[in-house]
Amino acid sequence: MFRINDNFTKLPASYLFSEVARRVKAYAEAHPGVEIIRMGIGDVTRPLCPAVIEALHSAVDDEGRAENFHGYGPEQGYAFLSGKISEYDYKSRGIDIEPDEIFISDGAKSDTGNIGDILSTANRVAVTDPVYPVYVDTNVMAGRAGSLGEDGRWSNIEYLPCTAENSFVPALPVGNPDVIYLCYPNNPTGTTLTRSQLKVWVDYCREHGVLLLFDAAYEAYIREADVPHSIYEIEGAKEVAIEFRSYSKTAGFTGIRLGYTVVPKALKGLDSNGDKVALNPLWRRRQTTKFNGASYLTQRGAEALYTPEGQRQMKESVDYYLENAAMLRAGLAEAGYEVVGGINSPYIWLKTPGTMTSWEFFDYLLDRYHIVGTPGSGFGPAGEGYFRLTAFNTHENTRRCVERLSGK
Repeated sequence: MFRINDNFTKLPASYLFSEVARRVKAYAEAHPGVEIIRMGIGDVTRPLCPAVIEALHSAVDDEGRAENFHGYGPEQGYAFLSGKISEYDYKSRGIDIEPDEIFISDGAKSDTGNIGDILSTANRVAVTDPVYPVYVDTNVMAGRAGSLGEDGRWSNIEYLPCTAENSFVPALPVGNPDVIYLCYPNNPTGTTLTRSQLKVWVDYCREHGVLLLFDAAYEAYIREADVPHSIYEIEGAKEVAIEFRSYSKTAGFTGIRLGYTVVPKALKGLDSNGDKVALNPLWRRRQTTKFNGASYLTQRGAEALYTPEGQRQMKESVDYYLENAAMLRAGLAEAGYEVVGGINSPYIWLKTPGTMTSWEFFDYLLDRYHIVGTPGSGFGPAGEGYFRLTAFNTHENTRRCVERLSGK
């Protein structure tokens, strides 16, 4: 009989956000008529901006005319979009990233999970803790993680704690990993690293031959001058880092899906013979074989974001969510909670009261205040005793959330 990939059986039964959804559904069915404010999953609430809608309509018209019809597109993305990304997202900041180093996809989640296809299963991995679950789970699926201990840690993964004790700044690894995942602005803590702090990581990776997988999905929320928008703002990063970006939280593309990954041509790893091999053509080969490319319609929609109107409208949406984040941060602090995040990020990370566990606090918020968030323990062992709220809701619901929590 055929065999399965045993690594999948090592994973917990359900994905974190699926478990949150299951519990909320059960509560809602048991309490009909209760109005629940959902601030758990990081989905957006504002509609696509007018510039994108106009571009989408135009692209649909293209598909209805034989002379403008587009079938299969280039798996790595259309040049009309990768050129704009190169110009606006990188060269405008003095970063020399060329269009053929940019790979357009259906989202950063897919790419952060799939990037392991071009990496040896023998690589040792390090992650910050707490961490976006996809980084860990996809390495479990690939067979890099080892076994799951009673402490919630995988035996072959090095965890780099980010807690109040170290001001949510991870220490450099001690286990000599081959691959490190960093996400800044961070999901779930909402914290950031400055230029000098990120330089420490780039220098470490250059010295030790480590691949840095840098998730910059929330860079549009950065407002402080000393927080880099791209890892490539750090000297030497193109030799060691792959960067992932998304249009989901910046332009509301959670429903139509689009993101991109940058694999610099200067980035090289070793093959089994010890010879250096460039990763850019490996990722191109992977994408052209296992991915059909993001849709023409969606890429035309994203192209419109790089017009003056598109830039202005996108910033309006990001500012809207940042206003929610500021409202949450201030309201929670006034109510006596210890909070971080919400300044350069749409996420608020708060300490649960007393000895209450993350899931106990989840039930407490849902039952008493009818508010949904995400238990910190779902992001890793160091997340226990913490809780994540998102700013991706309306001003009205955010205000009501704060009022409920503060007893007003």
